[in-house]
Amino acid sequence: MKNKNYDIIIIGGGATGSGIALDAASRGLETLLLEKNDFAEGTSSRSTKLVHGGVRYLEKAIKQLNKDQFNLVKEGLKERSRLLKNAPHLCSKLTLITPIYKWWELPYMFVGLSLYDFVSGTKGLGRSGIVSRTKMLDKFPVIKKDGLVGGVKYYDGSFNDSRLTISLLQTAKKQGADCRNYCEVTGFKYDDNEKIIGVEVFDKVNNEKMTFEGTSIINAAGIFADKVNELDEQKAKKMLDLSSGIHIILDKKYLPSNEGLMIPKTEDGRVLFILPWMGKCLVGTTDDPTSLSEHPEVKENDVEYILRHLEIYFDLKIDKSEILAQWCGIRPLVAPDENADTSSIVREHEIRENKSGLISIIGGKWTTYRKMAEQLVDFVYKTQNKNKEKCKTKKMKLIGSKKLNLEYISEKIDFDTNEYLLSQYGDRIDAVLSSVENIEYLKEGEPYTNAEVIYTIKEEFVKKPMDYLVRRCNVALLDKNVSLEILDGIIQIMKTELIWDEEKTKKEKEEALELLNNSI
Repeated sequence: MKNKNYDIIIIGGGATGSGIALDAASRGLETLLLEKNDFAEGTSSRSTKLVHGGVRYLEKAIKQLNKDQFNLVKEGLKERSRLLKNAPHLCSKLTLITPIYKWWELPYMFVGLSLYDFVSGTKGLGRSGIVSRTKMLDKFPVIKKDGLVGGVKYYDGSFNDSRLTISLLQTAKKQGADCRNYCEVTGFKYDDNEKIIGVEVFDKVNNEKMTFEGTSIINAAGIFADKVNELDEQKAKKMLDLSSGIHIILDKKYLPSNEGLMIPKTEDGRVLFILPWMGKCLVGTTDDPTSLSEHPEVKENDVEYILRHLEIYFDLKIDKSEILAQWCGIRPLVAPDENADTSSIVREHEIRENKSGLISIIGGKWTTYRKMAEQLVDFVYKTQNKNKEKCKTKKMKLIGSKKLNLEYISEKIDFDTNEYLLSQYGDRIDAVLSSVENIEYLKEGEPYTNAEVIYTIKEEFVKKPMDYLVRRCNVALLDKNVSLEILDGIIQIMKTELIWDEEKTKKEKEEALELLNNSI
């Protein structure tokens, strides 16, 4: 494979890079994707888990008469519909309710959300409606009662971001793409005309240097796009503004309903979501300018900000000790020409080409990953002067969803584990369970098994304990203590499967513990 010349080499294995790999490979292009860490290790596994057009963008579009904001919403709603159809095991409809405490806000919010329905058109998931005060208290028993008028409900999508990345990569691999994690691009190869013709790569797992040649080199490195760009142009102009957002996980008792809450305006004008996610209550997010970090840490003042707003809307005080897990993600926003607050930047994407031929795709959001990939591959065909093959991803079912039966029940496992595996692996549930002869649980009362760990090693590119804990089974994003309790069991399985010696085993455990105890 080292001597193979690819049509397209993609740097970055998050939402954008994975989407490009699938689009390119499905059109018949020889495709290589390289990720310096694990797939979706950065921003792409740290979202608010919403597939949405963007209610707040629609409000800005109307108030500012901003056509760009409006088009972003419309495109997002169209892509939302496609995603729910193409990966129904990972994406589903979600009811969101906004609590109202001033009577005049009720018609205002209802009209606004009805407009969201109108823009959705035939791609809508349901009609917005008014929720009475009585029903609000039934659905959300701990919500603040004083002054509560009622609520307004609307519909959006919920999804599992890191699992979707893996499903995209598995589908891309089936289409012929070569997808490699822990392979860091350290430099570029150039021809006599200073045009990029390849990449220099360091394999971090095998400590090996490699070179790959390709016709088009794509910088889809997300928050690291500027760093990759600087490998080509040392004094390159900054392309991105970075914004950090944190999320915390609480017990399901704070949100017993399968419906979520959307707080439209916090003390500084942000939007806050309180959502059901994998049997827990997810709360986020913040939006603050930040600097580049591989493992961004959660700041205490951000946690206090979220807890303070929960106290405004809940009739109880939540102690920090009740937080089961917390994490921070960094958003890559297209840098404006003039200084602007990151929360006001239109999260559109851009495609740029350097003199060397390096193509960068920056900005965007999870919901529109497929459209971004389509536009990027169209751009590649144009630069290569090839007759463009038609995009095939609009109706392409992703791995896990092709023969999906959400009512399937396996006799090998208990009901809760069955439900968990269906939601994570879809129609691959039997393949997961057949990875071992004897299924063993990593912890009593939890759905994580030796079969799942082995399956993810063999089929889902897992090379380190945190790959499984954070981005395959998601437990580290749900409950830090459970992650610590099952860590040793996972490491022993990986030691056997990946043939680690004692020194390697010790090193991997130390690295996992450091991340679990500091920043995942």
